[in-house]
Amino acid sequence: MADTQTPHYQNTEGYHEIEIPVKKFKCIGANSPHDHPHIYLDMGKKDSIVCPYCSTLYKYNGHLDKHQTIPPNCIVE
Repeated sequence: MADTQTPHYQNTEGYHEIEIPVKKFKCIGANSPHDHPHIYLDMGKKDSIVCPYCSTLYKYNGHLDKHQTIPPNCIVE
């Protein structure tokens, strides 16, 4: 999968969990310069995954638009 097609998510606000509309994505931690190593995560058959760097719990929500997150503004565009 090309890097430009993989959504990137950030957690600059330090939320415990973020709902996202995809199961394969890249977590960057907080916005630069406070980001962590950018890591690809894949939920597989599960509906959630924890980032091993920032401990953000990402939960799959199939009702969200591709640019939406709960809480809002966690996608990197």
